[in-house]
Amino acid sequence: MITTELLIHGEWVIPVEPDDRVLEHHAIAIDHGKITAILPSTEARERYQPQHEIHRPGHALIPGLINSHTHAAMSLMRGLADDLPLMSWLNDHIWPAEAEWVSPEFVRDGSDLAFAEMIRGGVTCFNDMYFFPMTVAEQAQKAGIRAVIGLIVIDFPTVWAKDSDEYLHKGLEVHDQLRHHPLITTAFAPHGPYTVSNPPLERIATLAEELDTQIHIHIHETAAEIAHGEKRYGNRPLARLESLGLISPRTIAVHMTHLNPEEIARFAELSGHVAHCPESNLKLASGFSPVVKLQAAGVNVALGSDGAASNNDLNLFGEMRSAALLAKGVSSDASAVSAYTALQMATICGARALAIEDQCGSLLPGKSADIVAVNLDTIETQPMYHPISQLVYACDRHQVMDVWVAGEQLLKQRHLTRMDESRILAQSRAWQQKLAANSYTQEP
Repeated sequence: MITTELLIHGEWVIPVEPDDRVLEHHAIAIDHGKITAILPSTEARERYQPQHEIHRPGHALIPGLINSHTHAAMSLMRGLADDLPLMSWLNDHIWPAEAEWVSPEFVRDGSDLAFAEMIRGGVTCFNDMYFFPMTVAEQAQKAGIRAVIGLIVIDFPTVWAKDSDEYLHKGLEVHDQLRHHPLITTAFAPHGPYTVSNPPLERIATLAEELDTQIHIHIHETAAEIAHGEKRYGNRPLARLESLGLISPRTIAVHMTHLNPEEIARFAELSGHVAHCPESNLKLASGFSPVVKLQAAGVNVALGSDGAASNNDLNLFGEMRSAALLAKGVSSDASAVSAYTALQMATICGARALAIEDQCGSLLPGKSADIVAVNLDTIETQPMYHPISQLVYACDRHQVMDVWVAGEQLLKQRHLTRMDESRILAQSRAWQQKLAANSYTQEP
């Protein structure tokens, strides 16, 4: 008998790689935070002597979901200003609220709220873009969640930095502090083409190459952004960013609506990645990302929620369903973005975009034990014909029962093991009272 730390049995194991196979009555063996084997439960009982053994009948074991675009701390602005177009939402509500309230304490408490929500929804890794990135990293470490921390850069002053030079200086300090962390990496996060000028973007392209990091940036989010780029710089944002050396396999381009065929083909040639945020795009009426055309061209398309201020949740199950349904509607093709493709977008495609596919994104021996147990033995997901289809089209995040990151259980039968839910709720209510009396919270 082989001694192992943990053996998890599921009704179904859905590895995601190498294909859409569903393994019935299988178990996952885990040692030192990594998957050592996936095998039939009967064989696992004969081969392994586990220190701990968990049985989840009626459950699917899937890779932890990867949220490829978040502004975690903005969870404290959930519902602050709804039903507005992007620039009005930003200029009249979000940016004034941030100017008044964003601080290390705001980011700490907002991040805690976001992490609790994401873990309860089966998200084991997120890619963030916000102020006070070291605070986000510290809270992520306490929560046990895997993270890519964005080193934000904007031209204009905020409470975090006064100009692009200071943003980069502080960001490099954060990168140095986190470069050996087992669960946390960093990415340069210039906000967008309309908020960052050419010199800092050129410097970021050079630094990303030198430090071997990804670049996380909003691109072609709205038609207004494109018009602004053409007027100010004489070309469309993607062309401008390419000329600055910013489009490459390191690029995580968020939103990517309003693309023409030439841009899709060129982006594919340059091997960039897309973080598709279907529900945020719909809510802000930003446009439709041509996901089917991007994927057909060979572009890796991952899924993100955006911030809870514009979504209004961090629910990757909802994003999977929306991504599949929206793609079918936009393309007039019922076979577009199948359930399996949507699951890939929320797992292995996210890992590829974040350059951590050797660690997570699928259930394979040697990878980190980032695992989610989803209860499919419910009224909402019966009868059971195709587990992957049920996960995407019928399941929701309240059916997530258990979550492990690197073999540590962060959610146990719907209870957070590292985070204090009552404290998080109290913090959130306190911030709501602070923000509620201001004009930027008022209905339009």
